[in-house]
Amino acid sequence: MNTCTTASRDLEEPLAGSAATARTWLLIEQPGPWGAKALVSSHLDPEVGRAVEAAADGTGVRVALIRRPGRHADHHASQRHRVYVAHTVPGNTWLRSTTVAAPEELLRLDFAALGSGRHGGFGAPYEGEPLAFVCTNGKRDRCCALLGRPLASALSSSGGEGSGGEGVWEITHLGGHRFSPTLLVLPYGYAYGRSSAADVKEVLHAVRSDRIVLHGCRGSSAWDRPGQAAELAVRRTTAEYRAGVLSVVHTTSVDRPTDPPVDAHAYNAYWDVTIAHMDGRRWTVVVARGASLPPRPESCGAALGSPARMDVVAVREASALRG
Repeated sequence: MNTCTTASRDLEEPLAGSAATARTWLLIEQPGPWGAKALVSSHLDPEVGRAVEAAADGTGVRVALIRRPGRHADHHASQRHRVYVAHTVPGNTWLRSTTVAAPEELLRLDFAALGSGRHGGFGAPYEGEPLAFVCTNGKRDRCCALLGRPLASALSSSGGEGSGGEGVWEITHLGGHRFSPTLLVLPYGYAYGRSSAADVKEVLHAVRSDRIVLHGCRGSSAWDRPGQAAELAVRRTTAEYRAGVLSVVHTTSVDRPTDPPVDAHAYNAYWDVTIAHMDGRRWTVVVARGASLPPRPESCGAALGSPARMDVVAVREASALRG
């Protein structure tokens, strides 16, 4: 079957620097079917969905709906809704959870505070297994349903250490359909693509030890896309797999670098990204944005396009900062 996913995989499109960006995630349980714009096309009251979306706009909070894997009958069962709120910036990473009788209760939240990392006592600290959210919304792209739903089901039904089980949810949208199956892992907020059940079990096992798996990693949602690519490059260069020890402290748009020289025809933007380690070390990472060629569909049914890709062209360590 010729899909956006097979085209991206066959063309070896890089994953790094392709994650959705969000300092804070607000994830609301909503069973039943989802439409392409799930906040206004599901069993969630569309007026509530629009109001939550508007409240989150520009705050750094990304809102999505979640549901348990399995069959999703078209019914309007009345129940409490599980809600997760997660802030993913290193140094202030937290994950909190509660249930609400009606999602409109969430309109009382201070979204600006959530986006800046202040939870205001919402819910309670989540202390369970790491959470994996697999994108399964076939109304946005068929690859998410064809590849995501079997993955979520397999993870949910499998037993044993590292399986996920109760920590596995389906989610409405994570971006990057062509990288399906895609998932977000909390509490640290790293996104993954082209994932198998074995891959996800490895990721969840690592998170239990506060470590990050780099295979299939798209980046941390805490950073913009140049920062995502830069942080992963430093991890690969230094073999640093511990979660929460690296931060993007500065991203600056720059002219085309001459050291190292790059092909001016291959890229259309450049950044110097400063990555800091909690031990004081720093790196300057040169990231270049180019177009993925040859053209390929960014989603199934879409016209051929050249989606942006983030390439790291240099990683330079600076002197450690001294107090």
